[in-house]
Amino acid sequence: MASAGGLSRRRAGAASNSYIDEDDVHRPAAGASRGNTPPAAQHAGSAFEGGHRIAFDPRDLQQDAGEEAKIGGKMPRLTIMEEVLLLGIKDKQGYLSFWNDNISYALRGCILIELALRRRIALVRDPNRRRIPVTERLVEVIDDRQTGETILDEALRMMRSQQDIEKMSINSWVDLLSGETWNVMKIGFQLKQVRERLAKGLVDKGVLRTEKRNFLLFDMATHPVADVRTKEAIINRVVTLLTSTTSAIPPGALDKEGIQCRVLRAVCLVCAAYSASVLDNAFGRLGYEEREAAFQRCDDILGEFVTWPFGSGGIGADMPMPAATAAGRRRQATRLASGGGIEMGGREVVLGLLQEVRKEAMGGDDDVGFELIAGVLEVLSKLDSLL
Repeated sequence: MASAGGLSRRRAGAASNSYIDEDDVHRPAAGASRGNTPPAAQHAGSAFEGGHRIAFDPRDLQQDAGEEAKIGGKMPRLTIMEEVLLLGIKDKQGYLSFWNDNISYALRGCILIELALRRRIALVRDPNRRRIPVTERLVEVIDDRQTGETILDEALRMMRSQQDIEKMSINSWVDLLSGETWNVMKIGFQLKQVRERLAKGLVDKGVLRTEKRNFLLFDMATHPVADVRTKEAIINRVVTLLTSTTSAIPPGALDKEGIQCRVLRAVCLVCAAYSASVLDNAFGRLGYEEREAAFQRCDDILGEFVTWPFGSGGIGADMPMPAATAAGRRRQATRLASGGGIEMGGREVVLGLLQEVRKEAMGGDDDVGFELIAGVLEVLSKLDSLL
């Protein structure tokens, strides 16, 4: 009976008189033997049938295990879009720089990269596609199941509904999702308030918090960093990857063991952050020379991963690595003019990354999902000339 001081917790059955740990959801209900457990009890657990606090369906666990086996590992806690946004957000102020025009366009590209990594979209497997540039090759949805991420699912539904009418290229989809299109009939494909929705998603995951901040003429919701360790972990991974001097990839540059495509995810993170102009926040602890070397390293990595197959950009023994962006070409020209030459350690690091990423490809050079990622990175590498 409820006490006069407030409501009491309603318990189901005598088996629920104490709290149940996570292992209990995998054990049969009290009083039920393994041999005579009815099929209904194995089908789904609930607080009323098994005495557990949390209802669950064992088929979900089997589905998750099958999904991991299909795509090659577990999904990370944060998506690439969220990590890029987190790098750009000011820790205490809780907002992005007002002068950053690249991040909105880069985040749309990250959406396509994340969908490709999750094996939801890929390029159309047409032998004639090699006659046209990678960015102009057509994209198709190969798995329309929901991912659990709101923005990814919204983009996936758009692409699935559109491909019944017309399949569009990588470049077209980045333009449409960003709203950078002159076709008024396609304006409905624009993903709105992506940065705000990603920030709210990070609030739900406990990484950010929401505050109200006054900007003289108006009030605006800001999202300061609540979990500093998560952001520091991302910064450490980025800095470790871009300051490494050996061909072996340091463990600190990658996500946790067992994460799906964690080497390619690390590459996409640094390339997307570089295109979104948020790497400055990660390099605050580095000196001037180290910062310039890290930026040059990132441009070298981008230069090799914007081509397909990966690594066909032309790394040779006696030739410099191609610079992928206009800023990278200026930086490389300055270094050559000052007599600095080409950093040999950077060449070894890029070669090491290429070898590890090729191992993650499910179809080798015929992996149309990785081919799509190369096309998106090429689009992002041209932001200096687009914006």
